This record gives sequence, C-alpha cells and structure tokens, in this order.
Amino acid sequence: MNDMGATAGQGRRSQAERDAITVEIGYALASATASAVLVFMALAGGPILVFGLSGGLAATLTGAGLTLAAVVFLVRLVTVLWRFADRLRARRTAAAGVPPQPSQPGRTNPDS
Repeated sequence: MNDMGATAGQGRRSQAERDAITVEIGYALASATASAVLVFMALAGGPILVFGLSGGLAATLTGAGLTLAAVVFLVRLVTVLWRFADRLRARRTAAAGVPPQPSQPGRTNPDS
C-alpha cells in the first residue's frame, strides 16, 4: 500500500515539502479570495454603493459580480497550485539527478 503523502516510485515527502505544500495552499486560498473580492467590488459592490442602485439593476450586478468572482476564485486557485506543483516536480527531479527536459520541444540536445 502506498504512503498517503507519496506517489508511486517517489518515496516519502519530507517535512519541509509538507510544510511548503501547506503554506502554498494557504497562499492560494488567500490570494484567490482577495482576487474574487476585488472583482466583485469592482463589478457590483462599488457601483451599487457609489450610485445608490437598487432593484433589478442592483440584483443583476450582484449576480454577475458573484458569478465572475467565483470564476476568478477558481482560476486563481488552480493556477497558483498548478505552478507550485510544477516547481515542486522540477525540484524533486533535479534532486534525483534526472537531467531537465530540453527547452525546445522536439530537440533532444541543447546544442542541436
């Protein structure tokens, strides 16, 4: 049976890696929340408060703001975690002594 924190063939994660993952998840959640709040306030909250909107227009702006804020939240969360996973994978590969992939697709040698 595999270790919960490891994938097949990679071994156990160190305490430093687990801590880095925890911090990165917290950062991803905080930055995604901040981005979503800013988008909502720019699209709906600000105009409603500044112009004193009410009724149907306020409801429409609120719905659009919430929808766009949810999309921004998810996109930000996924991109932050995806980039971290790529960096972590590259660090683990470098530590294992595996040479990095060529910088240009289709080339097998940096001199070619």
